[in-house]
Amino acid sequence: MIAIKEILVATDFGAAADNALRYGEALAREFDARLHVFHATPNVFATSMDGYGYAAIPPHVQEDLEAAARRHMRERVSEEDRQELRAKTTVVTHNSPAVAIADYARNHAIDLIVLGTHGRGPVAHALLGNVAERVVRIAPCPVLTVRDREHEFVLPDSLVAVAKTDR
Repeated sequence: MIAIKEILVATDFGAAADNALRYGEALAREFDARLHVFHATPNVFATSMDGYGYAAIPPHVQEDLEAAARRHMRERVSEEDRQELRAKTTVVTHNSPAVAIADYARNHAIDLIVLGTHGRGPVAHALLGNVAERVVRIAPCPVLTVRDREHEFVLPDSLVAVAKTDR
């Protein structure tokens, strides 16, 4: 028997992450698990330091990014999810999204991480890196990666009922 009680969906608010959230919600319902939805906002000050230790970005930029992330969370995690799945949303600022995700999973006894992945080609991957790949390597638990367009097994209940009667 598989016991999954805590599911973490990490999001960058893109299409692949929205699809991963659908999977996370469905899995949380199936396993009667608590859903955690997590976003790591980049630390713009750490990435914008010049050679003299001066950040050329006004302080409100970081605050605006964090406020936008919280707004996106409210748009994606419904009140129904908060009630039924005991959904918890978290926005943190971190230099490395992958490390932030793994740390959160470790600190909250997460049983499964669900991530969206863009499925970029090898050149883009080499230039941009891949958060999902790094999470898979450092996570303290299993990781399910979900592409934006792939084989769908999360179906509306009405389609599941029709599929069962067709057998």
